[in-house]
Amino acid sequence: MISYVTDFKYLGYRVLEYKSDFEEKLQTYNKIDGAIRRHFGKQMNKETKFRIHNITAKTALKFGNEAWELKKREEQRLEAAQMKVLRRLLGITKLDKEMNHCIRGNTGTQNIVKEIKRYQKKWLRHVQRMDINT
Repeated sequence: MISYVTDFKYLGYRVLEYKSDFEEKLQTYNKIDGAIRRHFGKQMNKETKFRIHNITAKTALKFGNEAWELKKREEQRLEAAQMKVLRRLLGITKLDKEMNHCIRGNTGTQNIVKEIKRYQKKWLRHVQRMDINT
């Protein structure tokens, strides 16, 4: 978890004023997934749909996550949303009893929570390197 000083400012945002937009990002992610399925359906191969997913949905979900403090429940919801999308893209149902790590291995993706935490650490190192006086 990232902890901030109460009056810390970076890039024009006061951390106290910053509210997590986790719910909005998760809804947007699911909407983009639905749009991909509706508009491209079976007309497009899986690799292309997966690339569109990475470019649009995944990017929209991860945008602005620098100050998120994810609780265990939010991490579970992120993982569930990711697996729902990956299962749909591969045409795998839960009845197939395919394990999550096998599905991630087939698609070459990582756990979304690990990606977000890695990006947050990278962002924190960037902020720490910044000159405070500017």
